[in-house]
Amino acid sequence: MPLYLDPEELRYQAPGPHLDLIGAMAFRAAGAAQRLGIFKTLLEGPLPVAELAARTDTHAGTLPVLLDALVSLGYLNRAPGQVYANSPMTAGSLDPRTPWSYAPALSFWQDLLGELWDGLEESVRTGRPRTDFHAWLESRPRALRDFQTMLNGIAAGLAPVIAETAPDPGERLLDVGGGHARHSVAFCQVHSRLTATIVDLPAGLEDGRARIEEAGLAGRVTTIPGDVTVADLGTGYDTALLFNLCHGFDEPGNRALLARVAAALRPGGTVLVLETFADLPEETSPVAEAFLRAFSLNLSVTRGGRLHGFADVAGWLTDAGFGRIERRRLGGPDELLIARLPQGEER
Repeated sequence: MPLYLDPEELRYQAPGPHLDLIGAMAFRAAGAAQRLGIFKTLLEGPLPVAELAARTDTHAGTLPVLLDALVSLGYLNRAPGQVYANSPMTAGSLDPRTPWSYAPALSFWQDLLGELWDGLEESVRTGRPRTDFHAWLESRPRALRDFQTMLNGIAAGLAPVIAETAPDPGERLLDVGGGHARHSVAFCQVHSRLTATIVDLPAGLEDGRARIEEAGLAGRVTTIPGDVTVADLGTGYDTALLFNLCHGFDEPGNRALLARVAAALRPGGTVLVLETFADLPEETSPVAEAFLRAFSLNLSVTRGGRLHGFADVAGWLTDAGFGRIERRRLGGPDELLIARLPQGEER
């Protein structure tokens, strides 16, 4: 919550759980304002409450209660006469017109925490998620759209860097679960002889197909709709991408997936695994670590996955037949694991 309070003073103002309660209410209030279009409407400038209520189709008597809470929580500013405006923090981080906007993430996490985390206690007790995450997503078009937008935004910054610095991918690339197509497009733009095949759920491929067309790569990037755990991945690829995928599976699921990827590669083929590993870099900030530990809990509750340790993933790759494992840090918590199958005579 963007409450600008001195950490030392906080210790004497309220117990920690009470501050967490305020944070939880702040997030839900901000998420509601995001979905009601309040922040977006105020991007045009300050508005009196009556006009803001009319533009957002909200109740003029109840809306000020939400707005005043958001003022105290740092999301809005208020001028005399019940005139409200976005705070600098909101204008800078929740503008949907910017590629780095947090708006899709705010909307998505509002849905996810409000529904799927309701089963937190039961998931911890049983070790199983209460519902199927992808089925939940597909039944909620808005959440699915926000999720895809969020993934696309994360990939937009990393894709060019990885494509420029990763080992030569050869001539045939398999992108497992990369529906937004950011990485396949980036690799094909760097390597002119490369063709790519993307396998992902149908809904995950919608934006990717448009991106492939925009890049003029329709003849070189192919999409195959399907569940990566059962779909035919094909064979004979030089390189496979598993980007932000392993954390969605438990150990048996990852072992099965990595075995399928190994079977899809030619002898000597390479797999690139993009992940945030549970053994975080020492320089990870407290804020980043807190989010990532909670994110790992979210993966466990909603998908049966978690952030895995580097040694765990490397061990599963070794058991799947990969060797010469290399670990590259990309900045922040993101890391690239590179592993290669032996040549035919080495097998």
